Amino acid sequence: MDKNKTMRIIYGDGTLGLTGSRFHYQFSYESGSLESMKIDGKEWLYRPIYPTYWRATTDNDRGNGFSYRSAQWLGADMFPRCIDIDLEVDGTHVDQLPTAPYNNHFSNHEQVSEVGMTFSYQTATTPAAQTIVKYTVTADGQIKVQAYFGGRKGLPELPLFGLRMIMPTAADKFAYDGLSGETYPDRMAGGVPGHYEVEGMPLTPYLVPQEMGMHMQTTNLTISRHHTLNNADHASTPFCLQVTEDSQPFNFSLLPYTSEELENATHIEELPPLRRSVLVIAGAVRGVGGIDSWGSDVDPAFHVSAEDDHQFSFIIQPAPVD
Repeated sequence: MDKNKTMRIIYGDGTLGLTGSRFHYQFSYESGSLESMKIDGKEWLYRPIYPTYWRATTDNDRGNGFSYRSAQWLGADMFPRCIDIDLEVDGTHVDQLPTAPYNNHFSNHEQVSEVGMTFSYQTATTPAAQTIVKYTVTADGQIKVQAYFGGRKGLPELPLFGLRMIMPTAADKFAYDGLSGETYPDRMAGGVPGHYEVEGMPLTPYLVPQEMGMHMQTTNLTISRHHTLNNADHASTPFCLQVTEDSQPFNFSLLPYTSEELENATHIEELPPLRRSVLVIAGAVRGVGGIDSWGSDVDPAFHVSAEDDHQFSFIIQPAPVD
């Protein structure tokens, strides 16, 4: 087997590791997700990646009662539950998950070309729905991520369906190819396609913190950081992560806060100190409305039905080395 086209697979007691020339990824059976993503020795995950269903309440949401009607999705967002894990190695389904002691069947020098890890989640809603997230990792360090939400009749409308990735430190800047400025499904007309670079993770200075920062119809995103949580790492050279479209453009926000942190603050000074980077890749986003803030709902064309299926995909990969 050509080692230039393979990666090492490590069958741990409760984890599965994948290592190549520039990366080390670790999947956890306990947390039910990708929980570590090191590229060129730099960690990109502070928490496991999980599905996300909530976007912070806007003035317009409060005015028309949407957040009350869809409050179940806030609980589903905060309390993910993995109910099943499936593993494929080089296209072959692994019948028995290689946890301890079964992992003793494998050596410490296994080489593979491609690994697929699929996690199934049950939402904390009534009725419960299921979300499936599949990670396909190849020997060059590329991760193809596919997310699927199975609609259930009787569920309230979704604020959002996406995946949330919390990074250990604050981003210095990000660059993307897509629409200019902040855009939402019902706020895209003024967006101009192009390449844009943004310093830091700017916040819209609303009196009451709320949903902000979405970028629609994106084909490429590069995030730059230069700090880590490793006190022994004194390198000051920026390091980058790249997210690209798969079969179609994606939507994203990059903020220093989760939607729950924004939701919990009644004034901007109540937000916690800026420490992390919160990347949300969204396949479906509810519009923000703004016809007025006293009762008018978002136009029906920009609702996200939880009774319908939703799916999207994107690619994470090490940024090119200069």
